[in-house]
Amino acid sequence: MSALASALPDFPWDLLEPAKAKAAAHPGGIVDLSVGTPVDPVPALIRDALADASDAPGYPLTAGTPALRAAIAGWLARAGGASGRLGVLPTIGSKELVAWLPTLLGVRPGDVVAIPSVCYPTYEVGALLAGATVARSDSLTALGPDRRIKLLWINSPSNPTGKVLPVEHLRKVVSWARERGVTVVSDECYLALGWETRPVSVLDDRVTDGDYTGVIAVHSLSKRSNLAGYRAGFLGGDPALIAGLLEVRKHAGMIVPAPVQAAMIAALGDEEHVDRQRERYSARRDALRTALTKAGFEISHSEAGLYLWATRSEDCWQTVDDLAERGILAAPGLFYGPAAAQHVRVALTATDERVAAAVARLT
Repeated sequence: MSALASALPDFPWDLLEPAKAKAAAHPGGIVDLSVGTPVDPVPALIRDALADASDAPGYPLTAGTPALRAAIAGWLARAGGASGRLGVLPTIGSKELVAWLPTLLGVRPGDVVAIPSVCYPTYEVGALLAGATVARSDSLTALGPDRRIKLLWINSPSNPTGKVLPVEHLRKVVSWARERGVTVVSDECYLALGWETRPVSVLDDRVTDGDYTGVIAVHSLSKRSNLAGYRAGFLGGDPALIAGLLEVRKHAGMIVPAPVQAAMIAALGDEEHVDRQRERYSARRDALRTALTKAGFEISHSEAGLYLWATRSEDCWQTVDDLAERGILAAPGLFYGPAAAQHVRVALTATDERVAAAVARLT
């Protein structure tokens, strides 16, 4: 095993295989609510755009076509409330970007990457790939005056908790980071999925006043438009930082395929398919939330995003095992940090039929 691979934690989903096997043995089949992978069809207008651009024998641009860059900037202005001059860049989904961003931004051994106490595991992996030290904290005060901090991840709406950071908090984070020369990277892949509150982008004028210095927002079309299989993501923010990332990514060949770029333009230009998908998730969320509550679970946060963050005030693996006995697979909270040892993450990404099966088994 390489030194790099040995420095990384176990791949979390491999640890879930025994529970998955138990759930799959249920007479009614497994209801897999562990991974937030879309199950609904890719909208026709996006598939048509992909097909129309499929005769693409030449190399695409790492920077994206002018039309794609305009589509990204336009969407960030409309949905993200950003009125200033943005740098934008398409990415091969968001996971590769999250994993390699610290390295691409020049984070090195001896530096510190700050991440939320409960968060997407790849934030930690990205820091480790760069050889940096990880600091888990939700408090700027707790991070203190440590000048080794080079990058600060925030995530709103949060995966896994569904927590939304308000404008005032985002302003405080940006101000704190700028005083210390820290780059703020905001993962906003669930921005379109607010339920009990409307999420705010870090690029919103109320947060940055149109100045994106030291700030980057990460977005994905996987959840918004069911494009997980397309690997379609993008960045927006500080033009200087984005320009530097573009130069590195050109050398590394990190290029979004031309047909996918065309599909992204179609997806970003249409909100009707997003509204329809939100309605599907809303119905599934209501059904699962009611069933989990009746089954003795408390739902924490979960005001936005694609998951219900549930607890029975017991070890998360016990909860996972009990749900697996009913043929339901959930993700243990420990995947997302030590502070989440008594929670499980329940995804809304299952068909209506499978969600109905889960509801019946819970009640």
